[in-house]
Amino acid sequence: MKIEERKVEVGGLQTRYLTAGEGPPLLLLHALGENALDWQWVLPNLASTRRVYAPDFPGFGGSAKPATDYSPAFFERFVGAFLDALEIEHATVVGNSLGGLTALRLALSEPARVSALGLIDSVGLGRAISYAMRTPTLPGYGELSITLGKTPPGAAQRAWLQVPLLFARPDRVPPEWFTEQYRLAQLPGFLEAALAALRAQVNLGGQREVLLDQLPRLEIPTHVVWGASDRVLPTSQAREAVARLNEGTLELIPDCGHLPHVERPDCFIASLSSFLGE
Repeated sequence: MKIEERKVEVGGLQTRYLTAGEGPPLLLLHALGENALDWQWVLPNLASTRRVYAPDFPGFGGSAKPATDYSPAFFERFVGAFLDALEIEHATVVGNSLGGLTALRLALSEPARVSALGLIDSVGLGRAISYAMRTPTLPGYGELSITLGKTPPGAAQRAWLQVPLLFARPDRVPPEWFTEQYRLAQLPGFLEAALAALRAQVNLGGQREVLLDQLPRLEIPTHVVWGASDRVLPTSQAREAVARLNEGTLELIPDCGHLPHVERPDCFIASLSSFLGE
């Protein structure tokens, strides 16, 4: 399965996205500090029955990095505009972490655009979050991390320090993921965008925006996938979310961290394909 890299202008912002396959549209939204290449281990399989689109959010990867607030509302507007730019009326939308909150916001604000929803270790489902994610919100701390992270040694250290936070088993980290993280850290504007997006959703008290009370409004099938060993977000948030959904299903992937599609792609594909009825 050939994965194509394309670019499109979305709301005046140059946007890179990956696409492959034919069939009903499936939109994949990556996590904070990541990019569309996170989906490379699952995209070919998912594209066997669907037309898959995986954009880089503004500020990340190969997309434009504007000076903006990088708030959840900003990312929601971007996704709606991305679908408009590609003339996609509605799609199944699957998001990881920040991408999950973005997908959820879109489903709540424009329900006709989202035919089914996948929340993968999603933020926005509870206040609790790792203190490793709260610390950079301190004044000065995040700025220092940016200065160090842009140097080659700092970029390598940043990637290594993320491994025990994001993965249950360090030996499962694909070399390509580490190489990409090293590259991303040194892109102009990337770390600044990541810090702005983090501060827009997280403070020392935890997550700012929690949409649990909004979940009963959803009238679409919603699949929650969670790494059972996620160190960023507790599994209790997944269970509480599913309990509030009208058409909710839950898959806890054992021995897996915050990025199931990277760490355990086979399990992720099996779970999502089953949900999609394939």
